[in-house]
Amino acid sequence: MAMTEAEAGQQDDGGGGESTFTVIVAALANLGIAVAKAVAGVISGSSAMLSEAAHSVADTVTEVLLLTALKRSEKPADEDHPLGYGPERYIWALLAAVATFVGGAVFSLYDGIHTLVAGEEPGDPLVSYLVLAVAFLLEGYSLRTGVRQARGEAERMGAPFKRYLRYTPDTAVKAVVLEDSAALIGLVLAAGGLLGGQLTGSGVWDGIASLCIGLLLLYVAWVLGRSNAELLIGRPLPRPMRERIRAELLAVEHVEAVLELTTLVQGPREALVAAKVDFRDVSTAAQIEWACEQAEVRLREAFPVVSRVYLDPTPGCAERRHEGLNPWP
Repeated sequence: MAMTEAEAGQQDDGGGGESTFTVIVAALANLGIAVAKAVAGVISGSSAMLSEAAHSVADTVTEVLLLTALKRSEKPADEDHPLGYGPERYIWALLAAVATFVGGAVFSLYDGIHTLVAGEEPGDPLVSYLVLAVAFLLEGYSLRTGVRQARGEAERMGAPFKRYLRYTPDTAVKAVVLEDSAALIGLVLAAGGLLGGQLTGSGVWDGIASLCIGLLLLYVAWVLGRSNAELLIGRPLPRPMRERIRAELLAVEHVEAVLELTTLVQGPREALVAAKVDFRDVSTAAQIEWACEQAEVRLREAFPVVSRVYLDPTPGCAERRHEGLNPWP
């Protein structure tokens, strides 16, 4: 069955190290690129190049925050955090999206508006062209690393690449792919601004390029912020997956019905399942206990992403009416 929505979260345990490597590659690439762009921007006087430098600085800060997210979310559950630290990665990833907005988008938009209002004297663009060419190669390699991981995960899930990227709870890889894609587009825009200024002698083209880069970063920040906010609020496993979980529970001996099913994505390889289950009235306490154990084993085998299972034996509607209780508590 093809993956839909959060089924992208059903990844193997090897994804954590692979995500870390992907983020480290992106961080190192962006750090070197940021310095080169800043030097080229000062030499050429190009606002688009300075915007691109801000873009790379924001991306570097983003990757540092993502590495922090990956490290802290791997901490095991303890007495103070019985459900683990998985959701903490989404807090840091949300801060990374804010860094992209503040450090990249706001600066680029300001610099573009300032250039259009105050004007700009184009300098020698040769250094900027060289830096853009090298940056394009480095960003391309970083993007290739992120896309390779995302495609591999999508293939394992039997999902289209775009759908996987939209719904995966591994927001670290998603951030790298989106930011590196935006970086390549930004490099093309910066080169266009430089070329326009070189051909016309006007800094207007450079200012327009800077504005376009700012809008691009604004979009990336919004997409990443929305994805992490959804996961922080609480995203359930998708309907097809919930139906399969319900079927697995109903297949367990002594289970009559699943009255209520709650699922929650807690991380790329973590999901919680809780259910109110109606067991057969003739089942003994021991049989119900073993049925609960069997249900947990079945769910963990069928869905490796399910890390916690909580079942609540609950009388069905007929039993509740017989006892004079509200059948819909």
